[in-house]
Amino acid sequence: MIYRAIGLMSGSSLDGLDIAFVEFQEQGGKWSYEILQADCYAYTNEWVAKLRDAINLSARDYQLLHAEYGHYTGQQINKFIEEHQLHYKVAVIASHGHTTFHIPDKKMTAQLGDGAAIAAETQLPVVSDLRALDVAFGGQGAPIVPIGEKMLLGDYDFFLNIGGIANISYNNPDDYTAFDICPANRVLNMLVNELGKEYDDGGQFAASGKINDTLLEQLNALHYYTLPHPKSLANDFGTDIVYPMIKGSGGNTADALRTYTEHIALQISKVIAVFTNSKLETHKSKLLITGGGAFNTFLIQRLREQLKKLNIEVMVPDTNLINYKEALIMAFIGVLRWRQENNVFSSVTGAARDSIGGALWTGQEA
Repeated sequence: MIYRAIGLMSGSSLDGLDIAFVEFQEQGGKWSYEILQADCYAYTNEWVAKLRDAINLSARDYQLLHAEYGHYTGQQINKFIEEHQLHYKVAVIASHGHTTFHIPDKKMTAQLGDGAAIAAETQLPVVSDLRALDVAFGGQGAPIVPIGEKMLLGDYDFFLNIGGIANISYNNPDDYTAFDICPANRVLNMLVNELGKEYDDGGQFAASGKINDTLLEQLNALHYYTLPHPKSLANDFGTDIVYPMIKGSGGNTADALRTYTEHIALQISKVIAVFTNSKLETHKSKLLITGGGAFNTFLIQRLREQLKKLNIEVMVPDTNLINYKEALIMAFIGVLRWRQENNVFSSVTGAARDSIGGALWTGQEA
């Protein structure tokens, strides 16, 4: 069976809206995929400000933005379809939305981008609110990409995504595990913005700095890192806790970037060390890195140096998979929802059971 779907992802780094048009093929329970078209539509400064400040809005204004962003998203999809001549080729759209509030211990998560508005703009079936049911079942609602990693990219022991938040998946056949590790690009970008740059290209500013050992020790001592998984992070952990801690330490921006880069590498290696401890002598593991952080060559260098001790081979895939892995998997989650099949692993999120997540909006006429 062949399915052609569009997946959308808006990450916490606020760089833009990732859109991927993917062809999936299912044969005898085995899935394969091909990313046929993909693009990232950068947010204007106005949209960056709106999304960044959404958590401070009144309930009324938040709902107005939810609708506005849904219509904006639908318009961007229409633009994508027009540019790539995809008329009458898309079976379903799956939109992750832009996460604002994520409070799973209160059984609540919120992503901007009204699915009904997207369906109205595109006049196509739309799946949205992908995390909500898992959270309602007592899960973390995150990470949700492991379903796609396991079914589409299963040849690796570990999947590491370095976006606004770094998260890891451990592809253990007996107990598939995934969780958020630490804030990543969101904090690095906030720091380098002080130098008038959108991001630290290749980690060059970080590489020029020196580690602040006192700050590094304070960062590594944060309570979140002592919690057992399943666990997940909201954006405000990076913006409201980590960033002020870094700024309060004094020092220049290059040293702050160097210190936080080291913190990311150490937290990732610490997590992987726990998983690999029982098989270090006999098994060389493979780790696939995706997300914008895969282009941070200094961070990848620090990771390789840390993980070499653990007999981990670090793999960086082609640019399409680096940039659009999450959009690809959102499309896959939408296809599974369309097929009425489980698309979230409770073993990862801690929910009461696996679930068929996502609200379905039928945009076309009957």
